[in-house]
Amino acid sequence: MDKQKTILAVGSIALDTLETPHGNRQDILGGSATYFSISAGLLAPVKLVGVVGNDYPEEGWQLFQSRNINTDNILVENGSTFRWGGKYSNDYSTRDTLFTELGVFENFSPTIQEADRLSPLVFLGNIHPDLQSSVAKLTPSAEYIVTDTMNLWIDLFPEKLKEVLKLSTILLINHEEAEQYTGQSEISNAASELLSAGPEIVVIKKGADGACLAQGESRHSVPVFPINQVIDPTGAGDSFAGGFMGYLSQASQPDFLEAVIVGSAMASFCVEGFGVESLLQATPTLLAHRVETIKNSMVEKV
Repeated sequence: MDKQKTILAVGSIALDTLETPHGNRQDILGGSATYFSISAGLLAPVKLVGVVGNDYPEEGWQLFQSRNINTDNILVENGSTFRWGGKYSNDYSTRDTLFTELGVFENFSPTIQEADRLSPLVFLGNIHPDLQSSVAKLTPSAEYIVTDTMNLWIDLFPEKLKEVLKLSTILLINHEEAEQYTGQSEISNAASELLSAGPEIVVIKKGADGACLAQGESRHSVPVFPINQVIDPTGAGDSFAGGFMGYLSQASQPDFLEAVIVGSAMASFCVEGFGVESLLQATPTLLAHRVETIKNSMVEKV
């Protein structure tokens, strides 16, 4: 195997409160950067960029240490760590936000050490497009800049997001967001429009229906790994991104279909438990088994 490439990741570090059909949890470790780094850290060296308050629990630092995640670019500010609360419907088809308390995240301005700006892989997690742009501009030598986004930013800052897409090599987005941004309900058409906005590769995530990879004129559909029971879908998209980029870290000539399959396999761990608890049970061997299972079940269609 070639030397692993370092991933520089920016995103939210949060404490989540969850209400689900399988129980409730309060102030558990969450945020896009947390899910991403725990997922990617199974496969690759990760340097995390973020901010927490001085109330952030020691458990969180130990969590990052358990995956050898570099935290030198995490700011600790006076104030409260970002908190978010969500409630899932009985069939997990919808999720309502109960509260959002930005705390120190509200005025977050990423600071990245000079040497870390040379990281070959950059993940722009689901944060304000202005922050994504600022990090992308600090890392002009990156081989791949992978961007995630959400409906809020598409709704409030479509022009700013357009600038981010011009700076991005790869876009990860879910089906609803892709339709919202492009106005196209058919996935292949939405993918084509997103590709024309700047990224070389677009991955449209379809939840339980898998994901679509779009590169040039080609379209590939990747199914999910079948699990017995969904417990908590929070962070599944970020876990997908972590698996996707963890694969890129190891590949000298990346096969992006393989990257999507690894992402899908990694996301399957996430939904099996609350927060990151099931992600932490993942091992390279277990991941490889899920990757093979997905490959064996694949049917080419979009």
